[in-house]
Amino acid sequence: MSREEAKKRFQLKNPELMHAYFQQNQSIIAVSGHYSNWEMAAIGFDQYVPHQSICIYTPLKDKFFDRKMRDSRSKYGMQMLPKGLVPRSFISNKDKRTITIFAADQSPTYSKQVHWMRFLNQETAVFLGTEVFARKYNYPVVFLKITKTRRGYYQGELLMLEENPSATGDGQLTEAHTYMLEKIIRENPAFWLWSHKRWKRKMTEAEKTEAEKNPSAVA
Repeated sequence: MSREEAKKRFQLKNPELMHAYFQQNQSIIAVSGHYSNWEMAAIGFDQYVPHQSICIYTPLKDKFFDRKMRDSRSKYGMQMLPKGLVPRSFISNKDKRTITIFAADQSPTYSKQVHWMRFLNQETAVFLGTEVFARKYNYPVVFLKITKTRRGYYQGELLMLEENPSATGDGQLTEAHTYMLEKIIRENPAFWLWSHKRWKRKMTEAEKTEAEKNPSAVA
């Protein structure tokens, strides 16, 4: 697909939001989920925003398919960042204007710190990565909503979640982006990736005990 065709098939509704932050020399964090055609968004998104777009991903075990995926998504400017390099990326890019994109709806492993909350009527462990880096660097956070407009054509919209993350409390930003995703899924459930085993991680006994002591911890 040519650059021009990719831009036609994925259009960003409100890129002016990013241009305003770019003029302020401000980096951004975007969060989304595995909803609608994120692959089309990956090849079209960077053409609309002045920032360098950086998408965090989990490398595939098969090196051939990992390379093919990276080549496809980065074809027109998107930088693919393995999840293990995220802290280093924020440090090395602190003097540049970037928009770092988190997909926050995967099931965390037991080695990861999580926030427990109700999501689609299930007790759900949610990655804290978006919140941790947003609060540490105080980068404004937007939600990238992707919708299908017609067959083969998609539209992105940037929804403001938090302009001042450092002023938020523990779990507040995580719940904001998770509830935003839930709202979008409920509007049109067919476009979420239901097959990706979102609820693999279950509460440990220690987490259950903590939840019983503090019921508000699982909202």
